[in-house]
Amino acid sequence: MSTARPIPSAERSEPPPSCPDLDVRDLEKRTRLMRIVTRLIAVSDLGSRDIARRAGLPVQKISDLLSGRLEHLSLDELRLVYRTIDPDGAPH
Repeated sequence: MSTARPIPSAERSEPPPSCPDLDVRDLEKRTRLMRIVTRLIAVSDLGSRDIARRAGLPVQKISDLLSGRLEHLSLDELRLVYRTIDPDGAPH
């Protein structure tokens, strides 16, 4: 016997609570910048530890970035890593 209760139609039509971390535009920006930064890291002479030290971030953040764990990095952190690798470039 199922213990699931039916959800009234009013509850089903309500949008989920907004969460700034799940903002689609923010996620798109972070995804684009993550791809750019990952490519820059691949062609740079800097290692992960050196990049982390120069950016003032934990090495784990760089590891998360290279592993595609985008949810662990903010847009500001991605921009910081970008500027660390390419100081003359303008982050997107």
